[in-house]
Amino acid sequence: MQTIATTKMTSKGQVVIPEAIRKSLHLETGNQFVVVADHDVVILKTIKAPEIGEFDALLSKARKQAKTAGMKKSDISAAIAAVRK
Repeated sequence: MQTIATTKMTSKGQVVIPEAIRKSLHLETGNQFVVVADHDVVILKTIKAPEIGEFDALLSKARKQAKTAGMKKSDISAAIAAVRK
């Protein structure tokens, strides 16, 4: 179901997401968004942390890729140290 509404931008650049859309998307105070602009189109995409099961799957995939690439824990520590300099 698509919900369409209009809104205005304030002098501070704030835009209110209409209540009907907030309810249909289950948006709550504190939700974060990625903002994408293309010509005259502005897209707000919600950012949500992965569920624990999803996070475990991502971690497992990253570990497999690191193992395939021959990475060691010392490589990670060295990379972190280099970035922190």
